[in-house]
Amino acid sequence: MEGQVEHQVEHQVEHQVEHQVEHQVEHQVEHQVEHQVERLLSGQGSEVTGCDVGLEQSKPVTLRKNGTYIVCGVIFNDKDEVLMVQEAKQDCYKQWYLPAGRVEVGESLEEALRREVKEEAGFDCEPISLLLIQEQGPQWIRFIFLAKITGGSLKGLAAADQESLQASWWDRRSALQLRGRDILRLIDSGLKYRQDPWHPATLPQDQSCRHVVQRLVLVFVGAEDRIWILLLKAPELHLPTAAALKTHAVTWAANMVVQEAMPSAYYDHDVNTLGVFSLQHNGRQHGRTDGVCFNTLVALVPDHVQRDEDGRKLEPPAADRPPPVENQRYVWFQVQKQTLREKLLEKTKNTSLLPIHSLY
Repeated sequence: MEGQVEHQVEHQVEHQVEHQVEHQVEHQVEHQVEHQVERLLSGQGSEVTGCDVGLEQSKPVTLRKNGTYIVCGVIFNDKDEVLMVQEAKQDCYKQWYLPAGRVEVGESLEEALRREVKEEAGFDCEPISLLLIQEQGPQWIRFIFLAKITGGSLKGLAAADQESLQASWWDRRSALQLRGRDILRLIDSGLKYRQDPWHPATLPQDQSCRHVVQRLVLVFVGAEDRIWILLLKAPELHLPTAAALKTHAVTWAANMVVQEAMPSAYYDHDVNTLGVFSLQHNGRQHGRTDGVCFNTLVALVPDHVQRDEDGRKLEPPAADRPPPVENQRYVWFQVQKQTLREKLLEKTKNTSLLPIHSLY
């Protein structure tokens, strides 16, 4: 009898210890997830160790074969005039545009920007921040930088070559034959950012990636501003990473994750990619590190439009909890850390993030 009691006590103690260890491990993993989200929020990157969704429908990026990256520089002088270059190419001969061009094999995005500005405008420059990312799926992405002059001299007609005929400062009022009016919006964006930066300075992180992928901090904001993040369980709790498909916008990757995690809720919710915390690119090993990882904030928002008797939209009452996960690979994680919760809430309301626009 005594031996039996001892055995029961031992078993109880073992069970308690196991439970404590499990709880400690769980707490530790949750802490790691919060730490990773905080890193992304501060504009840093995080190594891409795998891709959770869409990999079988995606190919590694190889520049000049199945992927084109364009860099574009928005550069001002102290009179708020913008640096422009006159095109030498036949199809847009003598027309004016921002210094821009393709990223070459083996280059980082910043190296490509410096080279293009030097070749086309004669100046040395340093990037200050990305202003905007535009994309037409993973096969064509344009990175628009705000940059500053650090040396060199303005390219004149005497130095005309196949890169450009000359460069000039433009006051945006005098007549200039533009190659495309799309740059007017980019110039405005640069002026606004100089006066009042609406997102933290964001430059590419030097971390390699094979595919174009979207890593999601996918949040659901519930009643009383409680906030949940969608995570994958294995091999340990982590933020989902999805490959961009050639047939869709880069940010469609977030929709694929929601479709996989909670198919029943997908059609009742909007999946909104609010912007980019940071992006990761290396580019030094052709065909192996040409990919880009976009670390994004995505909000899952109930899409129940209700109207009052005058036809005005009513704000739906906040759902208490996120829609249930139907796929066992996923789990909702409620953010406990007060400072992180406040930062995420501020970003979802204010969207002070680097914008990514689809041109599809």
